[in-house]
Amino acid sequence: MKRNERRETRQKNVRLFKRFLPYLLRHKGEIALDLFCASLTTACELALPLIVREITDTAVNDIAALTVKRIVMVAVFYIFLRIVDSAANYYMACGGHVMGSRIETEMRNDLFSHLQGLSFSFYDNTKIGQLMSRLTSDLFDVTEFAHHMPEEMLIAVIKIIGCFIIFADMNIWFTLIIFAMFPLILVMTKRNRTKMRETFKESRHQIGEINAITEDSLLGIRVVQSFANEPIEKEKFDKGSNLFLKIKRQSYKYMARFHTTVRLMDGMMYILVLSGGALFIRAGEINVADLTAYTLMVSTLMGTIRRIVEFSEQFSRGMTGIERFDEVMTELSEIKDCENAVELGEVNGEIAFQNVSFAYKGTENNVLNGINFKAKAGESVAVVGPSGGGKTTLCNLIPRFYEVNEGSVTIDGKDIRDFTLKSLRSHIGVVQQDVYMFSGTVKENIAYGNPDATDEEIIKAAEDAGAHEFITQLPNGYDTYVGERGVKLSGGQKQRISIARVFLKNPEILILDEATSALDNESERLVQQSLERLAKGRTTLTIAHRLTTIRNATHILVLTEDGIAEQGSHDELMKQNGLYADMYALYSV
Repeated sequence: MKRNERRETRQKNVRLFKRFLPYLLRHKGEIALDLFCASLTTACELALPLIVREITDTAVNDIAALTVKRIVMVAVFYIFLRIVDSAANYYMACGGHVMGSRIETEMRNDLFSHLQGLSFSFYDNTKIGQLMSRLTSDLFDVTEFAHHMPEEMLIAVIKIIGCFIIFADMNIWFTLIIFAMFPLILVMTKRNRTKMRETFKESRHQIGEINAITEDSLLGIRVVQSFANEPIEKEKFDKGSNLFLKIKRQSYKYMARFHTTVRLMDGMMYILVLSGGALFIRAGEINVADLTAYTLMVSTLMGTIRRIVEFSEQFSRGMTGIERFDEVMTELSEIKDCENAVELGEVNGEIAFQNVSFAYKGTENNVLNGINFKAKAGESVAVVGPSGGGKTTLCNLIPRFYEVNEGSVTIDGKDIRDFTLKSLRSHIGVVQQDVYMFSGTVKENIAYGNPDATDEEIIKAAEDAGAHEFITQLPNGYDTYVGERGVKLSGGQKQRISIARVFLKNPEILILDEATSALDNESERLVQQSLERLAKGRTTLTIAHRLTTIRNATHILVLTEDGIAEQGSHDELMKQNGLYADMYALYSV
């Protein structure tokens, strides 16, 4: 079992490194220079024991040869080495870290871009706080990982091979005894290294949970305070924070064991060198100068081991960040362009549902069953029915926010899956009940419908939406900051800005998802007038709660859990005296 786990871990590490490698290879020049500098610093470090050995050997065997000139030459040579070492180290500390930051930025940009393309079903089951954590803190450690991984590997290889060659030149048997300790160190630290990586991943996940709790609580702060439920929110946050503390405490325990083991082995190595070296001197196998060089070289080696240990911690953190990055990047969007997708050009606006059935991912029961209807170009179709009947779901299938399970949705007689997503959605405008305002100005929120629009076009769209008058009365007019999620605006104001946004987009197909149900009577009247202007000449699907607002619809669908129960004009449905007539009598009062 353990063997299988080790094999799976190796395979996962290889897969994760393959995910990371393309980002690394984009910076081949910087990496090559960084590795060259790493080689220089390593060579300079290895030179010191050899210099000391040479001076010690000369002093012991021929003190007269140790002239002032020779000492000065050695000193000048070592100063030169230190200058080279300092310059190389400067690049490693500055240029290397900048390279790591660039890689981190590239990964973050790619992750954000990938998130933009994932379908609604992914976000239905994912906490935004977790995604925020993956976009930010998870990638911080990648900077250090990207910078240090290649250079630490090269430095370790050069030092170990260099020390072995130098040691072996002095005495091969003593060298083999010393190097036999290194596998022992790796074995003794392996379990703690594995545990450290596991706890690092747990802590990353918990940070995401804390982000999610914080976001949920702060975005809903008005609800929290209106119910005086601050203690409940604090309790939830404390619970998540204390769990994070527990995970961190465990990770520090494994980290302490890890470093303590290495520190203990460090001491054991020095005892081995000093006692073993003394025995080899006694046997005449090495001299005092060799022992001095051995001691300094072992110090260099143990410094390398300590750096490997420290990098193991960075490696675990970096691989955890890459793993959580990979988990999102391997998430495939269920909604994507088919292989031969074409641009949706000129649109008349005829929409047809042909035997459409749909169920949300992870559920067994269909929300929609065998839906068939046609909306002719320019018609106004209203969708009504009890809650849970699938009204919003039906409309979400038209811009392919979700994919049908059976049947097809067509525009002008062509399956919407044959069109590119971008071109399809560019011809569809959506006005929702829950209006989302981006943090920015009024003008920026309206311009979201057409980022290339001129100021004159933005003002014209606001006038058409009945929003221009109230916008000009705001403190800074169109440059007024709307606050987080448009908190500085009323519901009616936000709704009219969202309508202006769609006016600016100027789509041929319009979806109105209970756009007035949350408004007071006066705001509803103003917004309804704006919607009527917006719907003119467009194929419009309206999800309505107040049935009095859709009396003039060309066609009305009464949608229930079993499908379309009734359909026809208002007058036709009232004459049937069925479900629609009952709903109208109930909701129109």
